Amino acid sequence: MTSKLPLGALLALTTAAFVTVLTEALPAGVLPAMSAGLGVGEAATGQLVTVYAIGTALTAIPLSAATAGWRRKRLLLAGVAGFAVANTVTALSTNYPLTLGARFVAGIAAGVVWALLAGYARRLAPEPVQGKAIAVVMTGIPLALSLGIPAGTFLGGVFGWQVTFSLMSVLALGLLGWIAVGVPDFPGQDKSGRLPVRKTLAVPGVAAVLFVTLTFVLAHNILYTYIATFLEHVSMGGSVDRILLVFGLASMVSIWLVGVHIDRRLRALTVAGTVLVALGATILALLGENPALVYVAATLWGLGWGGVPTLLQTAAARAGDKGGAADIAQAMLVTLWNAAMAGGGIAGGVLLDGFGAESFPWSVLVLLVPTLAVVLVARRHGFTAAVPDDSGSPREPGRQRREARTRA
Repeated sequence: MTSKLPLGALLALTTAAFVTVLTEALPAGVLPAMSAGLGVGEAATGQLVTVYAIGTALTAIPLSAATAGWRRKRLLLAGVAGFAVANTVTALSTNYPLTLGARFVAGIAAGVVWALLAGYARRLAPEPVQGKAIAVVMTGIPLALSLGIPAGTFLGGVFGWQVTFSLMSVLALGLLGWIAVGVPDFPGQDKSGRLPVRKTLAVPGVAAVLFVTLTFVLAHNILYTYIATFLEHVSMGGSVDRILLVFGLASMVSIWLVGVHIDRRLRALTVAGTVLVALGATILALLGENPALVYVAATLWGLGWGGVPTLLQTAAARAGDKGGAADIAQAMLVTLWNAAMAGGGIAGGVLLDGFGAESFPWSVLVLLVPTLAVVLVARRHGFTAAVPDDSGSPREPGRQRREARTRA
């Protein structure tokens, strides 16, 4: 079997990830103009991001269970069509409640797409490079954050925020054609092979991956959401854009490194990512008054965090595969991811009021201790180092090579 990646189909999935993140975050980039256009305050306009996350968190698991038997391409097309409809309504609407409804629909579409992407990528690629396939798809996340949002913000400032959302609809429509022509179809699961949602947590490794998702994403988002506040606290309030640029560039390097090594070193990469983010937080906690070291901390943070979405998606897919629950496990991961994103904003606000901005990096460290412990303990299931064989037992890469030589 060839180990060549089907890049055309994978890049269509990458674009789907790009559209998902861009749809979620774009209101933040055009918030003042959007607020004026809808005739509401900026705080109310900010809830357009919140309701999107709520739509994803509330529907990802039940929709994944309800559509488990659908053909995969049909479901992916439905999710992307949801973005096209929601962004078109957003572009045309001047009514705040209608726009809220459109954003909720977009969140539902995101839950469908996120629950599909990792499993779809794995089915497209040969087993030796399935992790690389997921890494290719997940590059849509940093591309949306580092390029898509700034470009959308610029276009919104020049031509108006409605034009930006209209372009998003055009992109989604183009993606529908790309998927229809260039992405192979796969069957859903028959009823005999599906696990009920309540039993998915009992599949070995799934609970461990979900716990790490919750704690790691919560730790990251507490600091990321309030990074401007923290930098203001250490007299670097004018450096937010540069710090985030350093973080973004380091994240891109992280994604590349994870893509190269994930198929053989998932567990080691997850441990390394956790440790790197913890080191960055330690520097911020103890030496945050030193501007040069803040840049070092941002670099370590980005190197640790950039590949985490790929690592967790891959770990959830591998663990779920063992019990025929890969898609449900992915839906659970999406739900917890969005809950942790919302929780980061809430927890950070509580910490800021109660302990001040200096508490943010310490909270990261507190959350990463159990995160690292679970990754280290879940070595047989959840964060395994090797691809399972047909019996479900993990085989180390060296053993796989020895067996291949023996068969030859």
